[in-house]
Amino acid sequence: MNSFDEVFEKVKNYCLENGKIPEIGIKTWIDPLVPVSFNGSDAIFSVPTDFQKNIVLRTYDNVLKDAFFNVLGLNVNIVINVESEEQEKIKVPTDAELEQKHAELEQSYKFANYDYTFDTFIEGRSNEFALACSKSVAKNCGSKAVPDYNPLFIYGPSGMGKTHLITAIANEVRKNHPNFNIVYVTSETFGSDLVSALNKSSISDFHDKYRNADILLIDDIQFFSGRERMQEEFFHTFYKLHQEGKQIVITSDKPPKELLTLEERLRTRFEGGLIADISAPDYETRLAIINRKSELLELKMPSEVAEFMANRLKSNIRQLEGAVVRLKALNHFAGSPITISMAQSVIRDVLTDEQPIPITVEKIISEVSTVYGVSPDDLRSSKRSAQISTARKVAIYVVREITQMPLASIGTEFGGRDHSTIVYSVTSVTESMEKDSNLKNLVNDIIKNIKDKSKV
Repeated sequence: MNSFDEVFEKVKNYCLENGKIPEIGIKTWIDPLVPVSFNGSDAIFSVPTDFQKNIVLRTYDNVLKDAFFNVLGLNVNIVINVESEEQEKIKVPTDAELEQKHAELEQSYKFANYDYTFDTFIEGRSNEFALACSKSVAKNCGSKAVPDYNPLFIYGPSGMGKTHLITAIANEVRKNHPNFNIVYVTSETFGSDLVSALNKSSISDFHDKYRNADILLIDDIQFFSGRERMQEEFFHTFYKLHQEGKQIVITSDKPPKELLTLEERLRTRFEGGLIADISAPDYETRLAIINRKSELLELKMPSEVAEFMANRLKSNIRQLEGAVVRLKALNHFAGSPITISMAQSVIRDVLTDEQPIPITVEKIISEVSTVYGVSPDDLRSSKRSAQISTARKVAIYVVREITQMPLASIGTEFGGRDHSTIVYSVTSVTESMEKDSNLKNLVNDIIKNIKDKSKV
């Protein structure tokens, strides 16, 4: 090996052949490194931008050092210079300059968050029916709702645009009927209002708020599952508004027939209206969303980069928009044109950020205690009433199912209970679920709700 170039080729081959860096990583980040010099201890390279330098040093520094050692038998430092540094020394920014940079970045996001209206909703094959139904409901919402469209039930996975549509309906109705009493809440807000009213003995105020609405919009109604008092109150609210011809709009992550732990009388009434689904956006819709978000951010998005992102981010709209925002930030700080390499880094960050938030025992106990109408302290206590005992067993089962913690550790979380008690609880719930389909559905809904709440 007579030159640094030859050594570097050997290093790259070693990384590729031994699976240290995948082929796409070699092509994207390692091939662009330009060998400058090697003095036996420092391998010096140059790249066009700080962005490339930071990515390589952050991600591949140790891998490259290991590769040089295996090729040459020497410990080598990886030194990367930005091409502009060869002409002038880097100026380290002051704290004031950094603050100004951040202020500039925040200003660039000024128009990034748009109102949830029909005009800003990107239509595609995956959502065109739900959009048409939403527009019709908003247009015809008057003294009497259209019976066939009441309630409007929109369902689909998280991040597909359900909240955008239901908010757009509210905004459109507010524009056309400024005097209307529009009540738009999530199911959790409905539940919190109910608990607060019960604690303050002010249930009449709760009824006044919800049962006098001209249009009632409830987001994420799946979280009503297993909560009997919430379902009871919502049924009577639904019945009164429906009888008076007031419009009701509901969103959920699944259709009514799959909400197995909702009361039958609620499911049948949901099914008696108009049901519209939203699925994952197709390629053309994803591309349109990326370009629309770029326009709002005043980001000059090259078509090949937009197409690259649309091909690789397929999960949901929230993921797409988050990727464009990150790309804006990188473009701002790197000070260089947007490239596919930059988009690759963004996509990796977005996918990492969308990993579920860790589910703690505390979150599980809180969810189960809410469903059964007891307190978290009750589940850890020695109280043995039938309701608390059942809730405690279910909580122990769910903790085991979700976290796979050792049984002894679960016992510690539940007031220091011994191993045999935890085994009994898990076995008891397992056997009961096999015999009781209602309990099985309830436990499965609890698990699903906890996991849904842990997502991005």
